[in-house]
Amino acid sequence: MKQILSVLCTFLMIGILAACGKQTVAEDRLTEHDTENQTETVSENSMENENPASSAEAPEGFVLIKGGTFQMGSPEDEAWRSEDETLHTVTVSDFYMGCYEVTQAEYEAVTGENPSSFSGGALPVENVSWIQAAAYCNARSGQEGLTPAYSMDGQTVSWDRSADGYRLPTEAEWEYACRAGTQTPFYMENSPGSEDANYYGHYPYQIEENYFTQEKLTVRPGEYRQTTVEVGSFAANPFGLYDMHGNVSEWTWDLYGEYPEGEQTDPVGAEGGMRRVYRGGGWNDFAKNMRSAYRATMDQDKGSFNIGIRLVRNASAGNGNVVGTGVQDTEGETGGNVLIAYFSWGGNTRGVAEEIERQTGADLFEITLVEPYSEDYNTVLDEAQRDQNEQARPKLQSHVENMEDYDIIILGYPNWWASIPMPIATFLEEYDFSGKTILPFCSHGGGRFGQSLTAIAKLAPDASLGEGLSVHYSGGSSLSDDVKEWLETNLKE
Repeated sequence: MKQILSVLCTFLMIGILAACGKQTVAEDRLTEHDTENQTETVSENSMENENPASSAEAPEGFVLIKGGTFQMGSPEDEAWRSEDETLHTVTVSDFYMGCYEVTQAEYEAVTGENPSSFSGGALPVENVSWIQAAAYCNARSGQEGLTPAYSMDGQTVSWDRSADGYRLPTEAEWEYACRAGTQTPFYMENSPGSEDANYYGHYPYQIEENYFTQEKLTVRPGEYRQTTVEVGSFAANPFGLYDMHGNVSEWTWDLYGEYPEGEQTDPVGAEGGMRRVYRGGGWNDFAKNMRSAYRATMDQDKGSFNIGIRLVRNASAGNGNVVGTGVQDTEGETGGNVLIAYFSWGGNTRGVAEEIERQTGADLFEITLVEPYSEDYNTVLDEAQRDQNEQARPKLQSHVENMEDYDIIILGYPNWWASIPMPIATFLEEYDFSGKTILPFCSHGGGRFGQSLTAIAKLAPDASLGEGLSVHYSGGSSLSDDVKEWLETNLKE
């Protein structure tokens, strides 16, 4: 009966979403406090050609994205760009892309399961790993009589580029479709407000450097829904695609790595690596991490409450096979010598670190600075965003003299402006974490991890990342139990 209801729900969703042009409508800096409504202007480049997206030949629920050449990445003067967004010329071929993120009803109808943190048939499915997303593509292809795109052997996945079945977009396809002919940080003329996308609406683009003087902003802070919303609840981009910014991020095929030099045609990502790329930002992201060029990454066997799926299909058969494992040659440690290393400004993170020490008996190490941040709250807000924007590396006063003795690093920090404080970046670049396991934990005011896990993954590419623990402020009365459960999941004797 449950499966029948799921199928019926899927048919209902298909009826609602069939026409892609119709909406269904249906300590993150340090710690949050209420702010007045605020926004920022971004000029949009005019498109030289007619909109290349057309649904005339597309399968139901998809649009045809006509291929073309574009500048992938971001210019050096784009606010809050990352070093891995090197601007380069890319050409992509025609492909079909789903108008909407895959819903929970669609996912459950195919797999019989729903791993999502939020519940609702019309909500996007989330908390799916990259491996699960690839398996869903194959299963749905099989149900519809299409040739599956992937051959899967454990963590090793091979992509048959000639197959007509469902697949995940390449990173280049995703950015090309998101931009829809633009070269600005977002596809719309202005950066998105909370009425344009589902994200952490208190923090529109460039709020960080304008937090106390907001007259320069063109988009004001708005609603933070703290949940996913029904797919298609906001206007589509010029290609007819919904929720390309916000709601949930979306897995791509690519292994994460530096962009190759020179012009590229239909690139498929790094030749090797440990982690897959996901794009677009989710319901708990700041606007800066929803930019068209922003790249996030995670282990392919892990899922998150803000990562989902958008499907594509070939418009014409490609050539060859692409193989990628996305995993380490050896698994990270789950037992061995443990170090708890943490940076704390207001004391919340220190309290969590001390609770972990109490339960594990592990060595405790506080990351301190030669020139500490200000003790004044408003001042440290400015200092923290300044250092993040400049990707500064504050000099550390304290150092671990015997890092080679530790197998597991339990790494703690406050969520500052939706990422790690820059002293954590200094710490991660000071040591060799190859073969070690990093277990992150953070204190936050509502945005959970933000994009801090991606930041850690990029700075410690040869470490294994365990499941993270996010603690709201100081954790309250449940802290001891939350820490205990987290440790039992991540540590083995």
